[in-house]
Amino acid sequence: MKEINIKELKENPVSLFDDRWALITAGNTESYNTMTASWGAMGELWNKDVCFCFIRPQRYTYEFTEREEYFTLSFFSEEYRKALTYCGRFSGRDVDKAKETGLTATAFGNSVAFEEAEIVLLCKKVAFQDINPEGFIDSSVDSSCYPGKDYHRMYIGEIVSCFIK
Repeated sequence: MKEINIKELKENPVSLFDDRWALITAGNTESYNTMTASWGAMGELWNKDVCFCFIRPQRYTYEFTEREEYFTLSFFSEEYRKALTYCGRFSGRDVDKAKETGLTATAFGNSVAFEEAEIVLLCKKVAFQDINPEGFIDSSVDSSCYPGKDYHRMYIGEIVSCFIK
């Protein structure tokens, strides 16, 4: 992979999350977990290039993201859709997602990412915010996205490195 400045990334950040999905990964090569994400954003905040990702507290990846200072977002080509679907449906508490999908986990800066990814963002946590339903102006968000009242924690990560294939 080749490191580039995040401002040189030619991909549309909305399409990256919505159409291609991502794997959010935290931990190290001995102990990590990953999960599929189709919600997220990138932009500028507090004079930093940042990304926003969302993890529900019951997800296994939540424990790793809480514990670690860094996490990665790995974006893949369409040929990996089946693997990303698997990583979103099964818990790392119960299965070895890399083994089951054929993805190759590798040390990536201070975290873990996947060799098969086309784009990897290494992010350093700078803040979090728990989603509070009292803040929903559009009440349909609560009923359509949170029928189980299992609200996400939003992590804001400074993008410290961006790599592309």
